[in-house]
Amino acid sequence: MAEARPVAWFHRVDRAEQAICTRANRACASPRIRAFFVAVSRLGDGAFWYLLTLLLPVLFGGSGLIPAARMTVAGIVGVAVYKTLKSRLVRERPFISLTGIVVGTPPLDRYSFPSGHTLHAVAFTTIAVASFPVLGWVLVPLTVLIAASRVVLGLHYPSDVAAGALLGMSIAAAALYLLPL
Repeated sequence: MAEARPVAWFHRVDRAEQAICTRANRACASPRIRAFFVAVSRLGDGAFWYLLTLLLPVLFGGSGLIPAARMTVAGIVGVAVYKTLKSRLVRERPFISLTGIVVGTPPLDRYSFPSGHTLHAVAFTTIAVASFPVLGWVLVPLTVLIAASRVVLGLHYPSDVAAGALLGMSIAAAALYLLPL
């Protein structure tokens, strides 16, 4: 019975978010807009963040080592957190649960809550920008676009993205606090 509560709650939230999901997903009707958001979403798959983590010591010398270590820890914790939540909360993706939502690109896994792309984008951006504010002009807009891409492509509800952002910020804050300079 305990497992039915989150599912029932998600059904209510799904209906409440349906209009937002439908409006955002209409952008996929344009091949150019869809291709743009697919490309942005792919950047959030991980390779960009791994490359950034590896490049921080190259770009910023020794001062890039601690932020890179923080990002590595945040990435590992982030995967553990979102995989655990997804496997326990089992919220279906909008393109599965809602009529009229077209999937813009295949998902990396089955369930939607929380958005792992958003979680990692926020965590990595928070850590990188806290250490090197000059990176903010690139990373903050990219993070916003990654989060938006997940809803536009029919892969996540806005609440999945919001939860991912909160988790990412929390993980980043913990990494910044627990791994001092």
